[in-house]
Amino acid sequence: MFDFSLNKRAIARPDIIATDEYARMRRALRPELVAVKKNRRVECGPFATFYFENYVTMWWQIQEMLYIEKGGEEQIGDELRAYAPLVPNGRELVATLMFEIEDPVIRHNTLLKLGGVENHISIQVGNDAVMAVAETDLERTREGDGKASSVHFLHFPFTPAQVAKFRDPAVPVMAAIDHPDYGHMARLTPNVRAALARDFD
Repeated sequence: MFDFSLNKRAIARPDIIATDEYARMRRALRPELVAVKKNRRVECGPFATFYFENYVTMWWQIQEMLYIEKGGEEQIGDELRAYAPLVPNGRELVATLMFEIEDPVIRHNTLLKLGGVENHISIQVGNDAVMAVAETDLERTREGDGKASSVHFLHFPFTPAQVAKFRDPAVPVMAAIDHPDYGHMARLTPNVRAALARDFD
């Protein structure tokens, strides 16, 4: 059985189990993963949600992709290249930010207004702003019409002093988006902060 207490700082090929073995474990593992994810999710405004990643969430993502697509060893390499960089290295938080809008017309028109949003995202730790650093695998604002992607992969690099403040319950911590067309903040609950604090060394 997969150990959901794991808090490793990297994910590699030996961590990935065979698809048939995973298929046998999948149903039993799901409630445990849901419990892990519950305290790693922060809604910010009407349709933006931060999903903070760690070793467990990325292991699950890779195994799910392999289970669904059944691409074999070649796919394992592709999934590791895509998702291994999203495991926090002990000095950062990492989040997938999703703009989730069901209506396709509203989604399209909203994202057209949000070009460059990846440069307006931070975690506010007291008076400090830990600015997001976007993954560079894809352009997150489309050239031409300036349309933002609905999905952003973000790193938040912390200094040791900022980590100490994050762990101090007396210091407020907020997830923030300050784009001119989407300005919202969300306070991290004590349960979320406790879960994310484990991502630091």
